[in-house]
Amino acid sequence: MWRSRWDAGVLKAEALALLPCGLGMAFSQSHVMAARRHQHSRLMVEVDEYSSNPTQAFTFYNINQGRFQPPHVQMVDPVPHDAPKPPGYTRFVCVSDTHSRTDPIQMPYGDVLIHAGDFTELGLPSEVKKFNEWLGSLPYEYKVVVAGNHELTFDQEFMADLIKQDFYYFPSVSKLKPENYENVQSLLTNCIYLQDAEVTVRGFRIYGSPW
Repeated sequence: MWRSRWDAGVLKAEALALLPCGLGMAFSQSHVMAARRHQHSRLMVEVDEYSSNPTQAFTFYNINQGRFQPPHVQMVDPVPHDAPKPPGYTRFVCVSDTHSRTDPIQMPYGDVLIHAGDFTELGLPSEVKKFNEWLGSLPYEYKVVVAGNHELTFDQEFMADLIKQDFYYFPSVSKLKPENYENVQSLLTNCIYLQDAEVTVRGFRIYGSPW
């Protein structure tokens, strides 16, 4: 089961800042310094060396997370939910693990919502429909969703094995017929669903994988 190896969806974003250029211009020291600042603002997210082996990646970072910070991860201070957004900025709201309990949640203002996995308990079609309805009630311009390890029905190979073995701890899922879950992703009509895919939103490239 591929989602058992990674608790939530993995998201990567790449923001590219273009360096202005001109022809036939004499650059002063201030121009050079400004150009260098623009160059340093160019952010490239490199592919992690363990990206081809999710189990190894989880094991490595789980063991070392207390004393080692991955080089491509930068810690930032959280922004208060009620803080005004500066002009020209894009505000991302990132959540996960809502597990079909979205009714009492008060969502902060933002432009792009990212739900990084575990939006249901078991991935039942009824749960997915309820989650999709909740997404439709939210005012975000873009809503990006990635599956997590609780979205069992989103993993076709796992479901095939589950039905054959009839695991007793997933009775409500193992009793589903293939026609009930084969296209369960199509129930997500109020968002952009990413499964080993990417989308560009307001100039930001977002890659989503449930590993």
